This record gives sequence, structure tokens and C-alpha cells, in this order.
Amino acid sequence: FSLLYEQENNSLHCSILKAKGLKPMDSNGLADPYVKLHLLPGASKSNKLRTKTLRNTRNPAWNETLVYHGLTDEDMQRKTLRISVCDEDKFGHNEFIGETRIALKKLKINQKKNFNVCLERVVPVSTLTSGGARGISLYEDEVLGGKEVGDVEERGRILISLTYSTQQNRLLVGVVRCVHLAAMDANGYSDPFVEICLRPDMGKKAKNKTNIKKKTLNPEYNEEFSYDIKHSDLAKKTLDIAVWDYDIGKSNDYIGGCQLGITAKGERLKHWYECLKNKDKKIERWHTLLNENPVNSN
Repeated sequence: FSLLYEQENNSLHCSILKAKGLKPMDSNGLADPYVKLHLLPGASKSNKLRTKTLRNTRNPAWNETLVYHGLTDEDMQRKTLRISVCDEDKFGHNEFIGETRIALKKLKINQKKNFNVCLERVVPVSTLTSGGARGISLYEDEVLGGKEVGDVEERGRILISLTYSTQQNRLLVGVVRCVHLAAMDANGYSDPFVEICLRPDMGKKAKNKTNIKKKTLNPEYNEEFSYDIKHSDLAKKTLDIAVWDYDIGKSNDYIGGCQLGITAKGERLKHWYECLKNKDKKIERWHTLLNENPVNSN
């Protein structure tokens, strides 16, 4: 597909060209694919565009241009285009084949950019079974809408584990995995790493980073970091979590982050509280990554 933002008439032209090797969705081993577009955050019927459906093919050539009108330069900085390929079912239940997401700020004004990317199957974040399985079955097509939290954009989710070890007098932080991160690179992916920082007053040992995972929006880390800290001091601390896209030779792009601690709200507060309350028990929770102000990564 190709994308072109025309500044003078505030329009985004999305030319959906073709796909190949789509997953067979029908009993005849083929699919009836169409493409739909959403702008995130704020995905809704009102900003959904779709191509026509092509019948009985796994290698569709749509060659259609869909246009969003009334997009401001600010939208181009803030919004993400979600492109989903779906299979039309005559019984009305359309099935999700795969998707890709493009941060619109990657586009240069009035310059057409061509993309040729792999579709990702996204994974759900709601199902964590008691066996500790990572709850990776398929998202329903529409579940992913891209929720808005106030005016802040959701940029993916992260699975974090917290354990306070009484034997070691340490807080153990596990960075398990992320799902459906916003794509920051022109190839439709990111090269994500996670940085965590326990503050205040933890000195040089406050910051830890995971390894970088190349070309993925669903990285698996399974890395654990530990902080030497008295249990009674934990209530005064905040854990900053930031996900960055690694770029060689230039500054890294901030994907999104969240903070856990007593001053946090909702799930982020609850997770911290459960860790304080249940010593020596590993507590795993999904958290939403938001694109609020990052602390700089070097």
C-alpha cells in the first residue's frame, strides 16, 4: 500500500494495492478478502473506510485509493492508521486475517510513501489463564478498536510481573512481553526495548533495560530485574516503564509507557498494592502503554 498526506487539502490518500499469501479462511482453501482502515485513537464506524471485497483469492489486487478528509497536521503527529485485512463471510461474521499499524508522523508532507509489510495477527490481553499461559489466542476483529483514555493514545500493552522477595529483600520486576505496539519504522514494525526505572532516590542502579527485539510489534522478553530495597520503602517508590523503538545513529522513538505505584490509578495502583500485600508471590498483570511524556532514553 502507499500513503500520501496532502497538506493543502488536509487529506490522507491510502492506496491499497495488493496482498499475497493470505491465510485460507474458507472451506475451499481460499478467502474473500477486503481491507478496512481505522484512525486510532478514536476508532469508530465514523472513521472506518473499506475496500471492495474480492472473491475466492489469497492474492488479492484491490488497487483502490481510500481518502481521509479533514486531517490536521496535529492529527498527523498524533494518530496511527490501522490497516486490517478481513475475510467477508456470507453469513455475516467477517473474520480477521491480519493487520498492520502505521504512526502517521512517519510520513513526510506531500510525499508518497510505499509500504510492503507483513501482516501481524494480534493477541488478546484479557485472557491470562491460571496456568500462567500467556493468553495468546486471537483478538476478535473489532475488540481492538483502539480505546481512548482521555485524549491520550493507546500504543500497545505490556505484561509485567512483580514479586517482593523477603529472602533477598529485593523487588523483582519481570518484563514478560508486549503486544500490538505502535509501528514506528517505515517497514511497519518497531525494534522495541523496555526501560524500567525505580524512583526516587535509587541512584545509578535505578534504571534497567531489556534487550532489543528486532522488527516486531509483539516482542517477548522474559527478562527479570531486581532492586535492593526494604519492603517498608516500596510504598514510597514509583516504577516507570517505557517502551522505546531503537534507531541506529539517531535518537530512539518513544512508543509508550506507564507508571506503577501508590500514586497511580486503576490497574497500575492495584498491581503495586497486590505486590506489597502478597510478599513472595509473583503477580503478573497487563498494562496499557500510553504516549504521555517520556523520560528521555539515551
